[in-house]
Amino acid sequence: MELSKLGVWAGMDAFTAPEAAAFAKRVEGWGYGALWFPEAMGRNSFVHAAWLLANTNTLVIATGIANIYARDWVAASGAQKALNEQSGGRFLLGLGVSHIPLVEGFRGQHYGKPVETMRAYLEGMKKAHYTAPPPPETPKTVIAALGPKMLALAAEQADGAHPYNVTPEHTAQARKTLGLGKLLCPEQMILAESDPAKARAKARASLKIYLSLPNYFNNWKRLGFTDADFADGGSDRLIDAIVAWGDDEAIRRRLQAHWDAGADQVCIQALGGLGTPIPKPDEELLKRFAPGASAS
Repeated sequence: MELSKLGVWAGMDAFTAPEAAAFAKRVEGWGYGALWFPEAMGRNSFVHAAWLLANTNTLVIATGIANIYARDWVAASGAQKALNEQSGGRFLLGLGVSHIPLVEGFRGQHYGKPVETMRAYLEGMKKAHYTAPPPPETPKTVIAALGPKMLALAAEQADGAHPYNVTPEHTAQARKTLGLGKLLCPEQMILAESDPAKARAKARASLKIYLSLPNYFNNWKRLGFTDADFADGGSDRLIDAIVAWGDDEAIRRRLQAHWDAGADQVCIQALGGLGTPIPKPDEELLKRFAPGASAS
């Protein structure tokens, strides 16, 4: 599997099934290399990946991320192999340990030590027995790695990392830890708004939920942010570091910074309508950044 430099990250639970299929076809037509989507309190990510793969021809469908607490490693390994066999190798599995509220609160499970739990899961997947026809190539797995220990695990036991809510500085650190030959696919929020007050207000609305999750603000602290940056919806410094807003050239500079820092693919999340549980992406913005000639 070879990934192009740009992918799309989108909350696919914002769409009905027919809408999701149509959106995936548009992403494919625009020339993006992959469509990434998360798993939280909506669809089973493997079930939805099968739907999207069945409705596209060349697009890589990637989970960003599939929650390891949603299924055991035998189920994950079997689904990964089956989806790649059925699609000709177009499924990229992104795994993550999720967050305490989504594991203990929503699922009623015990949230284990993140690195140890992920290590055991990856090792279990590698040992899982599978009797169906194999996929054309060995499937790839990336993990949601933020801190140095999880990044080291990604280098040791996975095919790379899919960091979320990060800066180009984190991308550089991640590449150093991963080394060469491992996939590094950071997500980057982008916003088509050049007025600073309006842009930051929209960005704060999008980041609100993440400011309540320790995995993210602990990583931001490692990047040099302080408790003061997390107050009142996030400081301007934090907001500007996580969300690339402004004209197209300003956004392109942020994407280039990730590539310069060692990213293989930047997964752009085009922030769209706010005020809904799961906003749909800004498709006009995605079209402007589309790699394919059909974007015109």
